Amino acid sequence: MVGASAAGLAAAETLRREGYDGALTLVGDEPHAPYDRPPLSKQVLAAEWQPERLALRPPADLAALDLDLRLGVAATGLELAERTVQLADGTQVPYDGLIVATGVRPRRLPGAGAHVLRTLEDALLLRDRLGPGLRLVVVGAGFLGAEAAAVAWRLGAKVTLLEPAPVPLAHAVGAEIGAMLTRAHVERGVDLRCGVTVSEVTQNGGRLADGELVEADEVLVAVGSQPNTEWLVGSGLAVGDGVVCDEYCEAARNVYAAGDVARWHNPLFGTSMRIEHRTHAAEQGMAAARNLLRPDARKPFAPVPYFWSDQYDMKIQAYGHLRGHDEVAVVDGDLAEGRFVAAYRTGDRVRGALAVGMPPRALRPWRQAIAAGASWGEAVRTDATVTRA
Repeated sequence: MVGASAAGLAAAETLRREGYDGALTLVGDEPHAPYDRPPLSKQVLAAEWQPERLALRPPADLAALDLDLRLGVAATGLELAERTVQLADGTQVPYDGLIVATGVRPRRLPGAGAHVLRTLEDALLLRDRLGPGLRLVVVGAGFLGAEAAAVAWRLGAKVTLLEPAPVPLAHAVGAEIGAMLTRAHVERGVDLRCGVTVSEVTQNGGRLADGELVEADEVLVAVGSQPNTEWLVGSGLAVGDGVVCDEYCEAARNVYAAGDVARWHNPLFGTSMRIEHRTHAAEQGMAAARNLLRPDARKPFAPVPYFWSDQYDMKIQAYGHLRGHDEVAVVDGDLAEGRFVAAYRTGDRVRGALAVGMPPRALRPWRQAIAAGASWGEAVRTDATVTRA
């Protein structure tokens, strides 16, 4: 396995659990043993958790896997014909089967001095800066930027949130729900500016495309990520916004991909997708490992993706594939009150559901409907509040 985070670890554990007792190498470019990333923008940034709490497994459990653990060394190349992975330290690791789980890295903006939020070191560096009165500019009002902005506000920082879209998150959750989610920032005094583009980061803040400088003591750039696939250039693997895989997560003979880096065909939705969520990474790591280990009994990987986000006092949860939807319907609760379930239609099918401030049981029937390929007419009441995407 190349990639020592949630997907790579899940693959290693699955191989052992399913009876593989041969040599097993886990390569990771960070020096840390596998750790959990979602808390970086929440509990770690808020100084509620110390780094050791992030460990995905205690040392004894890792030792029991009997891994050849290569940490702090990146993969630099892949030779499919020779079945070897080249590492940055000059060594070559031979393989009979390979799982690529190298994840993603943050996109950056021109200039210097900006923070990003992907690794433990990123979170600790920004955490050390946050405090009462600090002026923080967050570029990007997606889920990561919104979570960090909420934490910084709670710690007393003066937060400016800059977003190029007219309505944050509208492309994913719909304009009305995107507006509702971001009202939570405005109501707390966060300076939210939409429809603005940051052209560069300076030591004094973020410079907009029109030349205005939004002054800040610190700048966090949260404008998305890009898959770590450069080491695969020239390898023969198909790469296009991730490692391109079939419905079994296979990219080439005896080579599979899992987690944030994998773009695979999800037969449940009939489309290719790449998912950057923690739960999904572990599930795909397990599926890829099983298919690699038992090629004659392979099963398509057809999950209902799940993600969550915590912002202020809002708990946001979602199932399915919300992007590209045609309609949104509030099917439970009240959007204005900030407690609701919304269902998403693509074509004539229910393809997603999102809940804010609702118990998990409120979403379970919708997950089942998505998994069953339920039609919109079967699942959504005629009196539901429906809005055109």
